[in-house]
Amino acid sequence: MSTVTEPTTALIDPEVFAGRVHIDGEWVPGGGGEIASVEPATGETLAMVGMASPEDVARAAEGAARAQREWAAMPHPARAAVLRKAAQLWEAHAEEIMGWNVREVGAIPPLAGFALHVTAAECYEASALPSAPLGSILSSEEPRLSLAQQIPVGVVGVISPFNVPLILGIRAVAPALALGNAVLLKPDPRTVITGGVSMVRIFEEAGLPAGVLQLVPGGADVGEAMVADPRVRVVAFTGSTRAGRAVGELAGRHLTRAHLELGGNSAFIVRHDADVDKAVNLATWGAFLHQGQICMTVGRHIVHESIFDQYVEKLAAKADSMHVGDPAAGQVHLGPLIDEVQRDRVHTLVQDAVAQGATLAAGGTYENLFYRPTVLANPPKDAAAYCDEVFGPVASVVSFATDDEAVALAADTDYGLSLGIVTADALAGYELATRIPSGIVHVNDQTVNDEANAPFGGVGASGTGSRHGGAQANIDAFTETRWITMRREPGQYPL
Repeated sequence: MSTVTEPTTALIDPEVFAGRVHIDGEWVPGGGGEIASVEPATGETLAMVGMASPEDVARAAEGAARAQREWAAMPHPARAAVLRKAAQLWEAHAEEIMGWNVREVGAIPPLAGFALHVTAAECYEASALPSAPLGSILSSEEPRLSLAQQIPVGVVGVISPFNVPLILGIRAVAPALALGNAVLLKPDPRTVITGGVSMVRIFEEAGLPAGVLQLVPGGADVGEAMVADPRVRVVAFTGSTRAGRAVGELAGRHLTRAHLELGGNSAFIVRHDADVDKAVNLATWGAFLHQGQICMTVGRHIVHESIFDQYVEKLAAKADSMHVGDPAAGQVHLGPLIDEVQRDRVHTLVQDAVAQGATLAAGGTYENLFYRPTVLANPPKDAAAYCDEVFGPVASVVSFATDDEAVALAADTDYGLSLGIVTADALAGYELATRIPSGIVHVNDQTVNDEANAPFGGVGASGTGSRHGGAQANIDAFTETRWITMRREPGQYPL
């Protein structure tokens, strides 16, 4: 049981990190200049943050490789203590960091609180990794001891996105550190404070040695430099499928292991026997939480024809009743989209779907970056709002007549991240799920779920098969396997 005490001073001071990156334990001017961290709800500049250059990445990788050797050599209880302390600090500074999350990311307070909960949980889970069994004894046909040993990869690059920067950064940072690696962290330039500065400060206060966690925010050139640097042996990337393909291609050229957690367009099947009100409650959360800016968001609502009209009517009514506004100014259901580029993309997808024949049952309008929750009924199957990842608060609803048709509709996508099925017969729901490629399945729940001890990842265009979360998945992700044999006497060979 952890003891959380109220901090007496702020953890994050913009005057300290303004225009700077964090290399070898020091806040230094970034070679890529500086940009404003902008509050999407108001357009206000929250702070100036530093951008790294490719040269900064090389310097950070060199320092990380140096620091990693001493960090990995520390007794495992010492590394575990740092992770436990970090978890306690996330809890102690939750209110402050939640404030940054709400203002910089546009998260509503309940989501910001959930992100802090998961972030602390990731560190608690990771604190058990230093003492986990890191190998096995193998059978051998020779008179020798044969071992398989898991050893740190060395330096891990973590590239995290803007939408849920705490969770999607810490789930790689914490286990990588716990297993004896150093980390180069590149958060999205739009959310550097929440997704980068807060992590550096937490681990500094937790006692992580200087240089073991380096902060190098930046654009594509910084990401490319990280993937190409020979000292970075593993890259954990979370982001769009388009960007993930580029990361994977570059990693392949440099023989860098790449763990890619990519986009999704999750299906939500509502069978004939489902309770419509309960299904709509789940769908509202799954489709509109965080303005739909979540990779697991319910994009395709596949509803039995017998309850289709009722479902659309109730989901549209729920969407129309939701409050959209500044999450820092009062209680709202949806905050702002991250920027104008994303807003305009979402709106174009909605308008195009309506032009192609979809019925606009709710939403489809915006003010500034605040986009109304939107329901599209019967969009064409080739409408981008239905078949692509929208990353906005848009629910596309289509009907099906048989379970076989529902399976065909759900499986008709390149993505395969998360799947939700609502039914009075949970076993029937599970049987449906076995026929639909997906890395995550929730029967009688919506698609947006996360737990620190659960393996998370997708198939197809949603990922390359790697997983975040759970001891074995994390060990597999952030260690190398080494075969070791030992003989009492040197072996004799016939040549």
